Amino acid sequence: RDDGVVLLPAILEQSTLDALEQCFEWSLANPTPSANGFYTDAGSTFYQDLCNPRAAAVYREILCDSPMADIVATLWGARDVWFLYEQVFVKEGGDVRRTPWHQDTPYLALDGEAVAVMWINFAPVAKSESLEFVRGSHRSTLYDGSAFDPEDDTMPVFGHGLPRLPDIESARGEYDIVSYAVAPGDVVVFHPSTLHGGAPASAGSRRRTLSLRFFGEDAVYVERPEQAPAPLVDGLHESLRYGDPFRHPAFPRLRPTPGGFDDVPQSYGGHAISLQTQMQGE
Repeated sequence: RDDGVVLLPAILEQSTLDALEQCFEWSLANPTPSANGFYTDAGSTFYQDLCNPRAAAVYREILCDSPMADIVATLWGARDVWFLYEQVFVKEGGDVRRTPWHQDTPYLALDGEAVAVMWINFAPVAKSESLEFVRGSHRSTLYDGSAFDPEDDTMPVFGHGLPRLPDIESARGEYDIVSYAVAPGDVVVFHPSTLHGGAPASAGSRRRTLSLRFFGEDAVYVERPEQAPAPLVDGLHESLRYGDPFRHPAFPRLRPTPGGFDDVPQSYGGHAISLQTQMQGE
């Protein structure tokens, strides 16, 4: 609540981690149209993808049967948990530059106290190459998002309505920055309004990260200076108004009703799917 981030060491059992790794590999093998690479320097890869409309069916068992939903509910001090979406990252090859400092919330069409991101890695990550956070920044200014411009980390996404990101990297001593070395089974949980950025990855290293996002009872739909780019669900902005409880059948309820995927629609996010086929066949 105070820091906006917490490390939970050895919180996931190996069986849970193995199942999550299978989900991660499925996401890599089934990219969405939004999959892309950042900073495509020669010899390095910085890949990300998110919000696959079939992921709820693929991830459903581990989301319902593992303690992950209970972990975020405990952190919130609440019982209700919904799954928002997954995001996968791969950094490998040559030297991969750092991920710009940013907050996730400006990109999201929801806000609330009960919103959490789980940052999960499948191999050890040294503190020098881990995700970094500005402690307590989730309770301060909400900035414009970073456009991930290779020439300017603070280049805004919207350009109006929200203040421009500060150049944290050039003034690190002015900020209370925290990061953690992590091992498989560790989970870093943070509020999406917490300023964070990824340290650079060194040549020869490979970082595979699964990011899972959850929300709770107090999450509401919000409007950004323009329509928020995430989550990638067709019709979301048309179905909700500012201040509405953030509810949509694309986002299954995990707690207190486990296995609550029956309300996921047959198609959303611009992709037609058969969830019954998915659920019976995988």
